[in-house]
Amino acid sequence: MYSPVKSALRRSFWLALLAVLYLPTAAANTILHAFNWTYPDISSKAAEIARLGYKTVLVSPPLKSTGDQWWARYQPKDYRVIESPLGNTHDFRNMVTALGKHGVAVYADVVLNHMANEAAERSDLNYPGKKILDQYASSWNRYNELKLFGDLSKNLFSAADFHPSRCIHNYSSVFEVENWRLCGAMPDTGLPDLTDNSWVIEQQQHYLQALKDMGVRGFRVDAAKHMSLNHIKRVIAGDIGQGMHVFGEIITSGGAGNAEYTNFLKPFLERSDFGAYDFPLFNSIRNAFDYGGSLKTLVDPLAYGQALQPARAITFVTTHDIPNNQGFRYLIMDPADEKLGYAYILGRDGGVPLVYSDHNESGDKRWVDAWKSTPLTAMISFHNAVQGQPMKIIGSGDCFLLFSRGHSDAAGVVGINKCQSAQEYWVNTHEHKFFWNQPYVDVLNPADKFEVKSQWHRFYIPPRTAKMWLRQ
Repeated sequence: MYSPVKSALRRSFWLALLAVLYLPTAAANTILHAFNWTYPDISSKAAEIARLGYKTVLVSPPLKSTGDQWWARYQPKDYRVIESPLGNTHDFRNMVTALGKHGVAVYADVVLNHMANEAAERSDLNYPGKKILDQYASSWNRYNELKLFGDLSKNLFSAADFHPSRCIHNYSSVFEVENWRLCGAMPDTGLPDLTDNSWVIEQQQHYLQALKDMGVRGFRVDAAKHMSLNHIKRVIAGDIGQGMHVFGEIITSGGAGNAEYTNFLKPFLERSDFGAYDFPLFNSIRNAFDYGGSLKTLVDPLAYGQALQPARAITFVTTHDIPNNQGFRYLIMDPADEKLGYAYILGRDGGVPLVYSDHNESGDKRWVDAWKSTPLTAMISFHNAVQGQPMKIIGSGDCFLLFSRGHSDAAGVVGINKCQSAQEYWVNTHEHKFFWNQPYVDVLNPADKFEVKSQWHRFYIPPRTAKMWLRQ
């Protein structure tokens, strides 16, 4: 017998199931981190970004900020208006539209834990402050067109919306890290640290909802370590988080057994459904490629707690903090190792790989136009071709790692050699199934191809090289 109640319940069940199946967090689409790119510049490159295989672009914080330095983008003056050297609200909306026309989603880097350090300009904690409010008033029509939400004739925050003015001294203390300020050398008073009172939560919800309404499909929560998880969960609740890929930046120097992981990243993952940067895996990669390290440790780092669960992980070999902050520059990998590391994260099954590209903010000149380098885009083509197909280890040693991707027979094979001497490995093709008499072509060097014609096949990996053979 037909029951309206049961019918509604069934409909709700299937809608909920579809929502889970199509959550962006389940996809492994490559993210281009267009670090400090202007929004018009990204718009102009939308077609090329899509053609090269990227499915998502992570953009620098869309809010009101001033100053030409990259770090000024992480010092918010106001959430209600997008206006910075990267562009304004109109530019941002046009960028989302331009990328969307080519099937590329936009993720926004969001700064929720603090506001700009303006102690040198004024002593009050009214944001955006009289100077900015006067600017709004002098060009009222223009700023109302740029407005995302709220009343631009009033301040967004006051002193009641911030934690006490204390600098973090003990970075092992969860309480200090979450409630006190990030400060420079004395006499710097630090970045005013926002509380999680109802007013702050409401304004941050308005901000994220406005970005989502413009078409943003994911949020990177900057410095998530410096906020309570309760704060983040209250902001990204209900419709705001529905269907969105949300991940936090929680820097650690390892996985299981590491104090930073235990104190900050592990609780974040256990008590939420959010994703996170996979710093445990990055540490594993860096150690494996380092002198004296072994690629055997990359066979299954998850089994030892040295990688995050695949559905939660944003994988990388460099982030914007590593080259641009003096305290993290020791984490910069050797250029050849970084390339091999990309072959690993774009070749393996698990996590959403992130590709970093900047405009030489660090002065290293390594990551300018990295997003469109021939080797990297070839690796992305391999990643896209085998996405969703399981990974099977074929062989490993201190110097090399060899694995396949495929549901039954291998659709692709990845070989990585970190050492100065060539590596070869004989494979039983009955045990490790391959398509026989069909060409496998290396996307990094199309002249290198092979066909399996007998039970035993020899794989050869030149020194300091990655091979990514794809079945044609």
